[in-house]
Amino acid sequence: MDFGIKVGTPVKQRGDCIIMGVFESRKLTDPAKILDKATDEYISGILRQGDMEGKANTTLLLHNVPNTLCKRVLLIGLGKEQEFGDKAYLDAIRAAFNALHKTGSVDATFFLTDVPVKEKDDAWKISQAVIIGIQSIYRFDSLKSKSEENKPRLRKITLNIADNSQLGACKEAIQQGQAIAHGINVAKDLGNLAANVCTPTYLAKQAKNMAKTHKLKVSVLAQKDMEKLGMGALLSVAQGSRQPAKLIVAEYQGRAKMEKPVVLVGKGVTFDTGGISLKPAANMDEMKYDMCGAASVLGTLTAIAELKLPINIVGIIPATENMPDGNATKPGDVVTSMSGQTIEVLNTDAEGRLILCDALTYAERYKPDAVIDIATLTGACVIALGHVATGLISNNNELAQELLHAADDVNDRAWQMPLWDDYQDLLKSNFADMANIGGRAAGTITAGCFLSRFTKKYRWAHLDIAGTAWNSGKEKGSTGRPVPLLTQFLIARANAASE
Repeated sequence: MDFGIKVGTPVKQRGDCIIMGVFESRKLTDPAKILDKATDEYISGILRQGDMEGKANTTLLLHNVPNTLCKRVLLIGLGKEQEFGDKAYLDAIRAAFNALHKTGSVDATFFLTDVPVKEKDDAWKISQAVIIGIQSIYRFDSLKSKSEENKPRLRKITLNIADNSQLGACKEAIQQGQAIAHGINVAKDLGNLAANVCTPTYLAKQAKNMAKTHKLKVSVLAQKDMEKLGMGALLSVAQGSRQPAKLIVAEYQGRAKMEKPVVLVGKGVTFDTGGISLKPAANMDEMKYDMCGAASVLGTLTAIAELKLPINIVGIIPATENMPDGNATKPGDVVTSMSGQTIEVLNTDAEGRLILCDALTYAERYKPDAVIDIATLTGACVIALGHVATGLISNNNELAQELLHAADDVNDRAWQMPLWDDYQDLLKSNFADMANIGGRAAGTITAGCFLSRFTKKYRWAHLDIAGTAWNSGKEKGSTGRPVPLLTQFLIARANAASE
């Protein structure tokens, strides 16, 4: 899908379709008023007949509108004007693309992107429209014997803005939106693959393929390498699987080597049965999504490489399965992490923190400016925040605020949880330095407390994406989150360093 910017009015606009907004109750946006006047109030006449009230996300498709040069006019309900904010705008753009795909339109011009949105500029509106547009044509059918029929015909989108002075910023916003959307698609594709395809070895191969395309430096550590490093926590999770574990390291260099990198650590459990602490059978198929943290790292690296950002990034992915083999770790076993700290494994289904803690220790060698781990870590996070917000825990409030600001910028919500010492006592063990779980209460926070014990040498943040990485039910599939959050965070960092 190609995107372009236009500054102008809808009068004499050619093409398959132009998209206009209508507020409640039947109030036309400024561009729609201009078009309505040119059509001798044909549009407002249709509305007065009661065909549309302007309620949020309703649509009305008009053909052969008099005195126009386009084939169709698509009206999108925007809801109450005084309540029109970022969520209402994004929902309207989604409604527009959904309606467009049901037509035969090959090209379309949006006059929604010049509708004012509270506290958002034109560049934000443009980048979000691009992301939504590309996501609207995403399909995952690579595992089907026949590709999906009736694929979307839409090929070219023109986004109109009212202010000519914003043209340069909006063109840059198109590039950023495209890069973020491509990164989301990488994360979605990896997450949606079946676990018998997307193994740790497969992830490593994908990273190496990315290295060729985007000029990354990729290295892969095998079991013997990890044994030499003393990664007993990570390997304890892998020992029940026939699939060999991998530690994948991908480096992107956009600045001088001496510049400290941001390290992204993504949980890569390519299938999680729970191990000996076996999960219930219902919905266990969704545990192929337990590597969405790893997928988001590769997706973010894709976006950053496409944008050629002046920043140094290291992606670290501990990849393994968690299986209930006869050699699997048992509840009560004590393992030694790369840091030298010992861990009593009370529940083998709390395996993500075991592979992450060794990866977080490994990150120390890069002398990072900041480390962010991304993991489908706790069901407790879903209970606390639902499927709207990612859980955020950090040992540095400035870093946390950067991430929260980026989350708000791209509508990839996150919410900060406490990291108080009061919670650390819940991880006490009679037989090791710590237990790997702290009980049912405050499960997301105690998981963060566990990880914090391996991050004392740098600024660190943890993103729990258990509720946001995939959808269940009829719309089951990977969401690609938090690629938008991470990419926007890194864009802001690169911009700040360049000033």
